[in-house]
Amino acid sequence: MSRRHALLRAIVALGVLVAAARVRAQETVPYRDSTLSIDARVHDLLARMTLEEKFWQLFMIPGDLDDSTHDYSHGVFGLQIDMKPASDPAATDASIHRTAPRSDASAAERSSADRRAADAGRAHAERIDDIQRYFVEHTRLGIPIIPFDEAVHGLVRAGATDFPQAIALAATWDTALVSRVATAIAAETRSRGIRQVLSPVVNIASDVRWGRVEETYGEDPYLASEMAAVFSSAFERAGVIATPKHFVANVGAGGRDSYPIDVDARTLEETYFPPFRAAIDRGHAQSVMSAYNSVDGVPATQNHALLTETLKRAWGFRGFVISDAAATGGATVLHHTEPNTPAATRDALDAGLDVVFQSSWEQYRPYWRAFRDSLIAPAVIDSAVARVLRAKFAIGLFEHPYGDPDRAAAESGNPTHRELARTAAREGIVLLKNDAGLLPLSTRVRRVAVIGADAIEARTGDYSGPGVERVSILDGVRAALPHDTRVTFAPGPGRASPEYVTVPAAALSSSSGDSIVAGLHGEYFDNNRLDGAPRVVRIDPQVSFGWTLNSPARGIPFDWYSVRWTGTITVPKGSPSVTRLGVEGNDGYRLWLDGKLLIDDWRKQSYRTTLRDVVLRPGVRHTLRLEYFESTGNARLKLVWNAGVKDDWRHAIDSAVTIARRAQVAIVAAGVEEGEFEDRAHLSLPGHQEQLIRAVAATGTPVVVVLVGGSAITMRDWIDSVRAVIDAWYPGEQGGNAVADALFGDADPAGRLPITFPMFEGQLPLVYDHKPTGRGDDYVDLTGQPLFPFGFGLSYTTFDYSALSISPDSIAASGSARVSCRVTNTGTRAGDEVVQLYIHDELASVARPVMQLAGFTRIHLAPGESREVTFTLDSTQLALIDQQMHRVVEPGAFRVMVGASSKDIRLRGMLVVQ
Repeated sequence: MSRRHALLRAIVALGVLVAAARVRAQETVPYRDSTLSIDARVHDLLARMTLEEKFWQLFMIPGDLDDSTHDYSHGVFGLQIDMKPASDPAATDASIHRTAPRSDASAAERSSADRRAADAGRAHAERIDDIQRYFVEHTRLGIPIIPFDEAVHGLVRAGATDFPQAIALAATWDTALVSRVATAIAAETRSRGIRQVLSPVVNIASDVRWGRVEETYGEDPYLASEMAAVFSSAFERAGVIATPKHFVANVGAGGRDSYPIDVDARTLEETYFPPFRAAIDRGHAQSVMSAYNSVDGVPATQNHALLTETLKRAWGFRGFVISDAAATGGATVLHHTEPNTPAATRDALDAGLDVVFQSSWEQYRPYWRAFRDSLIAPAVIDSAVARVLRAKFAIGLFEHPYGDPDRAAAESGNPTHRELARTAAREGIVLLKNDAGLLPLSTRVRRVAVIGADAIEARTGDYSGPGVERVSILDGVRAALPHDTRVTFAPGPGRASPEYVTVPAAALSSSSGDSIVAGLHGEYFDNNRLDGAPRVVRIDPQVSFGWTLNSPARGIPFDWYSVRWTGTITVPKGSPSVTRLGVEGNDGYRLWLDGKLLIDDWRKQSYRTTLRDVVLRPGVRHTLRLEYFESTGNARLKLVWNAGVKDDWRHAIDSAVTIARRAQVAIVAAGVEEGEFEDRAHLSLPGHQEQLIRAVAATGTPVVVVLVGGSAITMRDWIDSVRAVIDAWYPGEQGGNAVADALFGDADPAGRLPITFPMFEGQLPLVYDHKPTGRGDDYVDLTGQPLFPFGFGLSYTTFDYSALSISPDSIAASGSARVSCRVTNTGTRAGDEVVQLYIHDELASVARPVMQLAGFTRIHLAPGESREVTFTLDSTQLALIDQQMHRVVEPGAFRVMVGASSKDIRLRGMLVVQ
């Protein structure tokens, strides 16, 4: 053995001895004694902490220990720990980008997928454990971190099962099933050592234009509350902290994400608070995430009325509040209610925020200054730290800080979880139309056309992991049919048909001294008139900017500047000529080509795209100048052309029509584009998908449309031309199999809508539980009624409702009544029915909703089978917020309604409160 190796071994041995001594010393202190109360342990540990250690317990970020410049010696609240990068030889996360085996794959292929999932789960657990070990064994106090992650409908890491999106889970109207799904996700999460999930999303989807409707449980406070409670409790039972979000009301006017919320206290209490209270009171969630938006003029992260007066005092919440990512500083750069980040940090903690969530380690500095410079009272800091420590003790993190790699391998890609994902996807599918009983299709059909990009993409929505075995709709259909069935596919025109693209960096160049460099020469002025000398000069590879929050460069006001770009533009050799050139963005702008003014839009009015006809041949260099000015901020600008853009959507539709003519049935999968900060102004199918549906239907071949998306879709221009429509939502990794199960009758698609589908965007916001109007609901040119109401959904069978009973029919304010009825399957097939209970307060001291959901249950009945369905009505459903803002049950009559949707009421009676 060399002297160097002997020295290294001695150093390692000494480190082990020192660590062991530290652990033994820690074991003797009170906070290490698990027999003491949590409060006693918190008190002891808090007294030992330095200011730096307290700060870091209130700071959470995505990260790991790979960068040696990041100092974690004082600990940290928690980290979001990713898998090893795919470029790492030890990585097991390559499955993120792989193509999953088809549903009819061989057993060997499926076994290979299982092994990859198991390896990914084990590797992730080991990685988290290695990082956790540093904090437990090598920091002064040994405070474990909370590894956290996203899990709205499945852990977002390789090897984890991808279940249907939250809106699809809500569409099941089956809390027992959602509890099973959450339990499975929690098992996969906990086994890896992850101890907090930033889920569920319990915001009310009051406007279906919002891009995050897919992450929610829909528009109804009661339905969302029931789902929030069972989802949260499943995680908390597993020792994983649930974090309902975003507190509160994350969708504002126009259905826009994080737009300001200006609603009264009554609306908050009646509509937006209930799901949070359910997640906390019944789901026992130990954390809450605040929202990006302002509420009544105050940023949610700095909102004392929300975080302290409501959440902590009125509700008695003992957990901790975290900000949304980078939201604490948003008061400075977005809301403009704070002069700087340290002040924003002080006011956030004073208001009741406990933990700052940022996107990188480097961002800690301005937040630390608030602590270092004594801007925050010690008592406020200690209160926040105590809440964090209490949660860490409560979940047993000090006694059991690590995951279980063997268990993680077993849970990851667990075949029973994939089967559960298939069941959940099946139960969430909503049958919206089924003329002449086209569905279910016979498996004896011999020629099937499957059309649309969504038939092969297997999209699963926002906050999704790669899944284990993603099954597309096309593969699901093929697997469901005999091998001799002819299944043909055409992609159609897709969800987008771009007419132009951003001019790439490779096409732009400019002079820099005596040389030619890639990109355009940019001159930035600190005025909006291109006056004087430029404040900043730089080379910009492209003109593709979104200066929505910040200015173009340091020293330039974010809302008062102008820019001149100069250089040359060249179509690469071997490419087709460019025939359209222009600008997309906020006006005003001017564009010159070869010294000629091509576009003159030098005024501030709107956002537009302006294209002009040009002839740019490959290899020919043209001079270019683009000028732009901004006087209010929120700027977006792109230099665009039509290079490489093929106007082939008509050909794509023709190809689809060809295979549809030869088929006995055509299945068209069509979807929408949406997501976080991707709200929709139009609810129709994007691109040329509606033309596709109409053209395929015109062949005379029966058409089934399968919708893929997370929110409402308008259908007025095509629904009458097709025979059947089902909404699959984002159905998770087993979605293709589930859709096939529904299409071919192996499952009854008995999901129900958790949101209202409007006929037209002009009706929005449109919810079923609105309060009575002062005049009427209709427009001069449109009804006020929806296309599909809340709770709607068809079945492959029929059901009869009878024998309504309300017992007793008169109760005290503190009493309860039993509401029951008999439901009978009157069809020839077994099927599911979602029985829905609604109420209306006939006379109240304040206006009440025209109807509100008060109970629901999903039942399965064989042909001819009957079952008695029972609900309980008590103060939970009957109470209101009176004029003095007290929650009371007022005497009077309540209309009791039982039916199959908010419009399809089958039975009604009266309950009197004395």
